[in-house]
Amino acid sequence: MSEFTVGARDFLLDGRPLRLLSGALHYVRVHEGHWRHRLAMLRAMGLNCVETYVPWNLHQPAPGDYRDVQALGRFLDAVREAGLWAIVRPGPYICAEWENGGLPPWVTGEPGTRVRTRDERYLSHVKHWFHHLMPQVVPRQIDRGGPVILVQAENEYGSYGSDTGHLEELAALLRAEGVTVPLVTSDGPEDHMLTGGSLPGVLATVNFGSHAREAFGTLRRHRPEGPLMCMEFWCGWFDHWAGEHVVRDPEEAAGALREILECGASVNLYMAHGGTSFGGWSGANRGGGELHEGPLEPDVTSYDYDAPVDEYGRPTEKFWRFREVLAAYHSEPLPELPPLPAPLARPTEVTFDGWAPLGDVLETLGGAETVAPLPPSFEELHVTRGLVRYQVDVPGPRQPYPLTLRGLRDLAVVYVDGERAGVLTEEEPRLKEPVAGPARVELWVESLGRVNYGPRFGEVKGITGGILHERQFLHGVRARGLDLGAFDGGVDAVPFGALPQEGAPGLYRGSVVVHGAGDARLELPGRTRGFVWINGFNLGRYWSVGPQRSLYVPGPVLREGANEVWVLELQQTDADHPAPPRLLPV
Repeated sequence: MSEFTVGARDFLLDGRPLRLLSGALHYVRVHEGHWRHRLAMLRAMGLNCVETYVPWNLHQPAPGDYRDVQALGRFLDAVREAGLWAIVRPGPYICAEWENGGLPPWVTGEPGTRVRTRDERYLSHVKHWFHHLMPQVVPRQIDRGGPVILVQAENEYGSYGSDTGHLEELAALLRAEGVTVPLVTSDGPEDHMLTGGSLPGVLATVNFGSHAREAFGTLRRHRPEGPLMCMEFWCGWFDHWAGEHVVRDPEEAAGALREILECGASVNLYMAHGGTSFGGWSGANRGGGELHEGPLEPDVTSYDYDAPVDEYGRPTEKFWRFREVLAAYHSEPLPELPPLPAPLARPTEVTFDGWAPLGDVLETLGGAETVAPLPPSFEELHVTRGLVRYQVDVPGPRQPYPLTLRGLRDLAVVYVDGERAGVLTEEEPRLKEPVAGPARVELWVESLGRVNYGPRFGEVKGITGGILHERQFLHGVRARGLDLGAFDGGVDAVPFGALPQEGAPGLYRGSVVVHGAGDARLELPGRTRGFVWINGFNLGRYWSVGPQRSLYVPGPVLREGANEVWVLELQQTDADHPAPPRLLPV
């Protein structure tokens, strides 16, 4: 057994100074079959530690419904086998460009609950969650022979609130569940963030992408003693749908890393390997500058992050530049790189043999229909990731008037009397063509990802302000939700029929024959927006607006011979007869 402590200037392992050279790798963004390869890549880059977040909403999608919490324990076991230390960041809020910052919408959407505060109802939910989660962490701490050396309380709280009593409560909950290793906080290197987000007696760390000396100078004004650490060195960045692909120059990033280490600090590369937000778990930001109050900017499925180890597990130029920097802080040569996982042997195409319209999919896999005076939210319908069909009647006879969706979050495909009338968004919530009555209106509303950072974190999804015809609210709204989790049990009950003559929305069923299974990427030419499953594994969202043009398919998802494919197209294909999806080697 070993002891890991926080000294006046250094981390101490059994009394000897230890510099943490850590890298972020989220176990939920890497297929379990690739964990060991990715961890070996981190060691080969020169890291001695790995950091991971824990998303509460993934593991507890509904009250009392816990899903594979043991995955964290299995990952930490793999970390120990790889010869690395581990930093665990269980939140409960994690940001991470993850849906709702990791908090379940049944918590953030609960009436009267004030999340990320000392609110008793919120802390009660957190207490139950930590009680189920910490058995995966506590026996794997370093003082019990495991790899865990640090546990973080909350995340960047000073960017959100000033209720330091909330942080004290979280720290107490972690200690009560058996956490004995040092606790830490992490915040931006600004006065208001450090005063709002740090705790006496708990190590404060800072997050930044450059100007290390300035950042650590700010930290030292608040904490004259304690090890210096950059808990998130942003060596790349993430992409938004309809935005540009973001990259950072490898030499410039290596220079910023060198500056951190020259300050005598420990570091956590964010990200060392970003991976993929499988399953539709990507979050969203609000634009509009530093206040994050602007338009929604949903995150793409890929979390490549321009990291030194790319989405497919390959070393990039940044990897080699970082390895050169980190090698200087090792007394022995760095390990060789592990062999790359085998790629798909040869390209192959998906063949479709069945289709079901969205209405039939909803009838089979959706929740119960409700009728209410105003549209219920996704939260009220228990939809985390997915869509809701709202139906309402326009009384008549009456003249044509504009139809407006107040407080739309996020995107609606609108049909009037069975004909598609347009696609509406938060920024453009009004149909271009007026609607006369009587008419039946059908609205398929999709969440593009809940906000994971800033003051708009936790906002609800759906039509949040009502449906207006001119200035008149339309009442008697029928609503039914379709959560992506409903597909976990398969689609055998869906009544598939012949393929449509035109590129209609709906669920397409097909197969792809593989000879030589391995890592691949799936291209979907001509399709607009939706989700894809292979052998029941949700690869995530595709969207023709880019910049992401294909979806990563981990080799362990595929099998030799026939593989089942489902494509849920939510809008329509760009062409009546688009080319079939293609599975290509990475």
